[in-house]
Parts: sequence; structure tokens; C-alpha cells
Amino acid sequence: MSVERVTVPDIRSRKRRSGSRPIVMVTAYDAPGARIVDAAGVDIVLVGDSVADNVLGYPDTLHVTVDDMVRHVAAVARAGPRALIVADMPWMSYHLGPEEAVRNAAALVRAGAEAVKLEGGEVRLPVISALLRAEIPVMGHLGLTPQSVHAMGGYRVQARTGEAARSLVAAAAALAEAGCFALVLEGVPDVVAEAATGTVDVPTIGIGAGPSCDGQVLVFHDLLGLGRRPAPRFARAYLDMGGLATEAIARFAADVRDGRFPSAEESYHGPPDLRDALGPNPEPPRPPEPP
Repeated sequence: MSVERVTVPDIRSRKRRSGSRPIVMVTAYDAPGARIVDAAGVDIVLVGDSVADNVLGYPDTLHVTVDDMVRHVAAVARAGPRALIVADMPWMSYHLGPEEAVRNAAALVRAGAEAVKLEGGEVRLPVISALLRAEIPVMGHLGLTPQSVHAMGGYRVQARTGEAARSLVAAAAALAEAGCFALVLEGVPDVVAEAATGTVDVPTIGIGAGPSCDGQVLVFHDLLGLGRRPAPRFARAYLDMGGLATEAIARFAADVRDGRFPSAEESYHGPPDLRDALGPNPEPPRPPEPP
């Protein structure tokens, strides 16, 4: 029996004030992760540029390229998730103008993305317009924007003054008016996220933005206890998979060293006369005689 896919219009209509259930978005970067996330029933699989620090070992998201993102989007898409696949546009893939942004977004769509996400406020409006003219759905991202880590002076909560809060709400309204089908609000006070969510008619998806958004997103590795230590304040770990995995591998190592692995049940066996057909076992080489 076929399972109906989640689409951009489905997500676009999901406002809690209209009675919709909150949107659930989780990152995934490969086929096994996408299968796990999708089987859990999430609405959106985000192939985030957070693959940089969660999978590839970089200190931030700035090192990921379009080619990197294409490779990981394609791996997620091959899992065939029911959830909507959204791909992050990496740093400098949309900053040099609309034409280059469309070309890079098209590469992500060809790899399997059904929408793209980019960071920034009103300055991104020309790029958003170009992407929408190319029929590429766009999700916005405001507040703590990791690609701006150096400009922000680190990973700091944003919109903490009245002026900055009003600016963020205005930016949310502008992105929604421009045609973004949803907005991520990251690292902002809960009252600011509440105001932005009440202002726009598209859903907001929070991460470190309080409970008033129309949905929530977490990083796969943070959610499962595989991520950075200490984890961000907003990242609730539902499982210590890192600890469980380390324990399992340590048990394997002990079994190998103590001769308990592999067992007869975990080995392949030939016919009874195969040993005789091989002849006598050769003697192990002797160490050289001392001079």
C-alpha cells in the first residue's frame, strides 16, 4: 500500500492557531538516518548544513560545500522517506546573487530535495524571489543563523532588545510575504518567537525558540545523544545512543580478545571432508635463530 507523501502545501497550511498539529522536523544526513527519522513519523527531514559539525568533524557549518550537500541529500532521498525533504543551502551558495543561488538550489533539487532553506532576513529577498520564480520552494531561517557565527560573535541568543526583537518580527513578515512556505526561528527569546508566529500566516518551526512556534526541529545527533558535549540548552537528548554504542563496541572488542567471537554459530562451515582435502596444516614459521 502506497503512503501519501508530505508536500510543501501540506506544511504551508499547518498553523496551530487553525487547529493543526505541531510540525515535527528532524535532521538526517544519510539513508539509515533518514529511514530511522521517517519511520518515527516526522513531517520534515532536514538535510542540514549541520552535517559539518555532526558528521564531518568540522568546528562549524561554514566548511560545507554544495557538493557535500548534494551527496548527503541524495543519500537521504534514496531512503524514499514519506516526509518532506528540505535541504540547507550552504554558506556562500546564495550570497553572490540570484543566478548562482538558483543554480546551486537546482543541484540540491536534482539530488532529491523538495525545498531549500536559507538563512537571513530582508537582504535575502531578491534571492528568494528568484528561487520561487524557478519553482523552488523556500524555507526561511531567522534569529541565530549559524552561517553568521563570526558576525554574531559566536552562537548567541538573538533579538534580546526591543529594537532587535521588532526587527526580527518584521523580517519574518517580509519573508512570509515574499513567499517562504515556513520559517525556522532559532535561538530567540520565547516571547519574540511567539510574536513572530502570531504575525505571519506561514508556520514557524522553533529550535531554542520556546513552545509557541507551529513546530519544532532538533538535530538527529543531539536528540539521540550522539552530538556535542555539552549539548545546546535547547537540545533534549531522548537516548544516550553514544554511550550505548560505545558499550556495545567495547563488549565486541573484549569478545574478540578473549576468543569468544566469532562462535561456531557465527562462522561458515564446509562439508565434513573439506578439512581432509586441504591436507595437513602447515607449521607456523619459526623465528630466526639468534646470531
